[in-house]
Amino acid sequence: RVRSNVVPRPSMSWITIALGGALGALSRFGIGLLVSASGYAHIHLATLGVNAFGSLLIGFMFIAAERLQFPDPLRLGLSVGFFGAFTTFSAFSLEVITDIQQGLTLRAVLYVTLSLLLCLAACAVGVEYARSYFD
Repeated sequence: RVRSNVVPRPSMSWITIALGGALGALSRFGIGLLVSASGYAHIHLATLGVNAFGSLLIGFMFIAAERLQFPDPLRLGLSVGFFGAFTTFSAFSLEVITDIQQGLTLRAVLYVTLSLLLCLAACAVGVEYARSYFD
């Protein structure tokens, strides 16, 4: 029998996801402030940096969580919570659209290409480093 009014109850995973999300968002915001103060915010350095660094770390964490048998609340708090809030596809998307609307199409294309390649490479490096570290 299907019950349509069933709402999942909060669990430890929900709490760790919320805490991880708060810490990830605050970390990203802090990095954004540092980059803004440096004068390089116009080249989207904060977004590119957190996305690449987050990709490296989530790749490493994915293997570490498997090898060290992280409990689900910890694994979800890190992956969905922290890294989900730390990295940001929405800011990246807005920056690309804004560049295009300002006539900076070449910069937008380079930013998209660099972001994609750098983040994929960083994640692969994180995975491979963790595999070599834990094996």
